[in-house]
Amino acid sequence: MKLEEEKTMKIAMVGSGAAGSVFAAYLRKGGAKLWLVDKYKAHMDKIAADGLVFRTPEGEEVLTGFHTSATAHDIGTMDIVILMVKATQTDGVMPDVMHCVGPDTVLVSLQNGIGNDEILMKYVPKTRIMYGAGVIGTELAGPGCCVSKPEDGIQMFFGAVEKSPETDAAGKYLEECFERGGCHASFEDDVRVLLWKK
Repeated sequence: MKLEEEKTMKIAMVGSGAAGSVFAAYLRKGGAKLWLVDKYKAHMDKIAADGLVFRTPEGEEVLTGFHTSATAHDIGTMDIVILMVKATQTDGVMPDVMHCVGPDTVLVSLQNGIGNDEILMKYVPKTRIMYGAGVIGTELAGPGCCVSKPEDGIQMFFGAVEKSPETDAAGKYLEECFERGGCHASFEDDVRVLLWKK
């Protein structure tokens, strides 16, 4: 099924610093509806007012249409919530994040480090958790401006903790959006092998 025929999923990027902004930029270019959640007020305000300046090896563009917020408390229920806060902050942000988590919402950790999926299991069933990582150098050049320094090959990979209809739908959707946005992504049957290599 092509993306045009599917419903557009609402995606929240919780933690929209350098890596979160770059990942969100690729998804937005791929047609995703995105809510950026970050306490860095100047960055959120700049994106809300002027869009997100996105620099890649191919050049620079301005992406618009993001929703921004300092908190997940008031953004409504999301289909997918991607966590990009520092791993040490995951437990601390989850009570706020749960305000945008409904009965079918899939949580996705693309954070560095291992064990993030286990923290998320305290909040939702493992049939609604995915995890993975991006192989992309990232930089926040200033408020409202992020830089992507991708490597060759697969640049984003993720998979389900335990496969389910919810994670299958979310995984395929994310893979499609990343690919359409110019980031080579892979929704894996078993993502652990790639994570251990990283």
